[in-house]
Amino acid sequence: MKVTIVGAGAVGASCAEYVAIKNFASEVVLLDIKEGYAEGKAMDLMQTATLNGFDTKISGSTNDYSKTANSDIAVITSGIPRKPGMTREELIGINAGIVKEVSANLIKHSPDVTLIVVSNPMDTMTYLVHKTTGLPKNKIIGMGGALDSARFKYRLSEALECPPSDVDGMVIGGHSDTGMVPLTRLATRNSVPVSAFLDTDRLDQVSEDTKVGGATLTKLLGTSAWYAPGAAVSGLVQAIACDQKKMFPCSALLEGEFGLNDLCIGVPVILGKNGIEKIVEIELNDAERNKMKESAEGVKKTNGLLDV
Repeated sequence: MKVTIVGAGAVGASCAEYVAIKNFASEVVLLDIKEGYAEGKAMDLMQTATLNGFDTKISGSTNDYSKTANSDIAVITSGIPRKPGMTREELIGINAGIVKEVSANLIKHSPDVTLIVVSNPMDTMTYLVHKTTGLPKNKIIGMGGALDSARFKYRLSEALECPPSDVDGMVIGGHSDTGMVPLTRLATRNSVPVSAFLDTDRLDQVSEDTKVGGATLTKLLGTSAWYAPGAAVSGLVQAIACDQKKMFPCSALLEGEFGLNDLCIGVPVILGKNGIEKIVEIELNDAERNKMKESAEGVKKTNGLLDV
């Protein structure tokens, strides 16, 4: 199992580390445009192998896509990260060109690759890959919902004052501060609805804190977060590589599901060896359906800025 990660920055390197530690991939290739950067990150990570007990081979390359040949899965983290005060949408001009070039080069050397898009604005970048590559739609996946849901569960466990492992919940919709739809109605603590423990005001606060999770960290760190995004990507990679049939909310191309067409947005999907093996159409109430529609309109507005 060969995994390529394009972009050896904080998110890409974290993803490589988590994939290696889980020990399911035979090889991880880090690629970056900065001379020697990916090679250095790969060497540093390989020097943890005996300490962390993994046998995955990690190598780095400066913009040589031939080194990515025959990759089973490739992750695109390339692009400029958010700075404090920036929206994900403001990154579109620069990142669209980068993602288009990266995806074309990956497919040139690995025509059967499954692509996971992380670059922001993530839903629009995922849509761009659909429109420009010709890959089957099941092989193009946007990461955002997996990360947003992890942040949602963190906020829920914080409010419940319980271990995160007690909590289950999901965020659908666009991967943006205004587009996320945390499904508080369906969230549970060990199968008990969280509404049995938290009142409406507290749940609303959890929802709002989840939506600005990325912006909150960007303000604190001065740049985008990396541990949780890297872990979220590694979870998707493992589900595909190991054919786990796990359900994650991911940005997928919709063709009528949830009443939406011709856009990529976060919905529950089953991930396995074929990438997106099924889109799970859960029943939404009127409020959730309206929020999903508003989110889709926001994503389509951003898509309109693409030159495709």
